[in-house]
Amino acid sequence: MTEQHVYIRYPENEDAKELAAMYKRNKALFEKFSPSKPEEHSTEEHQLTMIIQSKADRAADLRYEFVVCLKETGRIIGTVSLFFVSRGSLQNCMIGYNLDQDYNGKGYMTEAVKLVTRYAFEQLKFHRIIGEASPRNPGSIRVLEKAGFHKEGIARSSVKINGIWEDHQVLAIINPDDRI
Repeated sequence: MTEQHVYIRYPENEDAKELAAMYKRNKALFEKFSPSKPEEHSTEEHQLTMIIQSKADRAADLRYEFVVCLKETGRIIGTVSLFFVSRGSLQNCMIGYNLDQDYNGKGYMTEAVKLVTRYAFEQLKFHRIIGEASPRNPGSIRVLEKAGFHKEGIARSSVKINGIWEDHQVLAIINPDDRI
């Protein structure tokens, strides 16, 4: 097994300042591939509100937010979210993530996605996790593929980014314990 360089955990109220700084530093990069966030998204107050909401969402089994931290320093370098939770006969969710641009290309997000995926399958008992990434962002597609996700197709005109409806590559992974 390879050495882990990151760990994941649920965000705590005291993370608001560090998260706000990360979103502010990376605003241009994140908005290149994701829907725009309001200006207040990169404020400490807004991040605290989001953290508090994430606790309620987790308790209601609606959404699961994680921060990605460097093992060496404990510094927050990204986030991973499980959202659009569907229970019943679907037992699936979507995964999304952000990584501070200073840490791109080091395999950290692949590690984090693997950790969250394992948690989603083992603890949350999901059957399937879906990820989508812009074809203009091959690094994000590689993260999902290296984490075991498989390409399923293109969702045409699926996400509005900077006022333009864009196609997204759809990838998914099935819980290995649920395979027939």
